[in-house]
Amino acid sequence: MKRKTFDKIVTLLGAGLTVFLVVVAGLANWGASFASDSVSSQLKAQQITMPATTENPAEAADVTAYFKAHGGMMMTTGKDAQMYADHYIGFHMSHMPTYAAASAAARSATPANKAVADATVETVFKGNMLRSTLLTAYAFGTLGQIAGDGTLVALAGALLMLIFTILGVVHIRRTPDSATI
Repeated sequence: MKRKTFDKIVTLLGAGLTVFLVVVAGLANWGASFASDSVSSQLKAQQITMPATTENPAEAADVTAYFKAHGGMMMTTGKDAQMYADHYIGFHMSHMPTYAAASAAARSATPANKAVADATVETVFKGNMLRSTLLTAYAFGTLGQIAGDGTLVALAGALLMLIFTILGVVHIRRTPDSATI
């Protein structure tokens, strides 16, 4: 096989890979932007203000610092949602029965205790649902960040392949027609 023919094939594949990586970077960037904007707009719509403390005396120092730094601010990121769900709601819900236990207690409650038992079921349900929803926002926010990182990796790969493609074209021009591999 002639060397120039082989070089043309490899260079063409490199050019195709460059275009593919640019398309992947564009799609990943779109996904990152969509996830970030969706999470932010949905959390802003809920108008949840981050407390300055979780009231948990046994929490880690980094959790305390996070709530202190974000206290009084509106929840807008997946990380905010995760911290609030795990360390604020999670701490307060840890003092409550599970939904199954609260529901069973409400079904067997005496008429005198029925209102309190029903209120406990409602509180546990709402707390668990809010926590679940916020953790879903955190998951989508994290997927958006991963897509953003993927954008940078794909762009770096596209740039590298573009350089190799240009070097391939230069090599083709310098290779004699009589060269074989």
